[in-house]
Amino acid sequence: MNDRKTPPPPKGSGRSGRKLWNSIMNDLDLDAHEELLLLQAVRCVDRLDLIAEELQNAPQTVENSKGDLVTHPLIVEQRQQSLTLARLQASLRLPSGLVEGGDDLNRPQRRGAARGSYGVRGVVA
Repeated sequence: MNDRKTPPPPKGSGRSGRKLWNSIMNDLDLDAHEELLLLQAVRCVDRLDLIAEELQNAPQTVENSKGDLVTHPLIVEQRQQSLTLARLQASLRLPSGLVEGGDDLNRPQRRGAARGSYGVRGVVA
């Protein structure tokens, strides 16, 4: 571990958001753009908690304006937020096991992009 002070979780973060923030920021030094991705992930996990709480006693289906039974809109949003969270975590390229509480921190962060780096465009004369 290093001697730097871990930044506090974003103001207004919920329990899951604080847990996610601390699990990452306690062990890794993130660049500014990575901190922004983490901030969005924190908001996402907190939003998922709120949705889960709302859905606890809610019906699985609701009637739409046409009278058809459709999936509850919060279930649809829950799926979208879960996909967003997965994409944010993938974008952070965290060492495996970090978010789940694993101890695989000796493995370096994978920084390479899937498509490789972009080259400088040549000028055609």
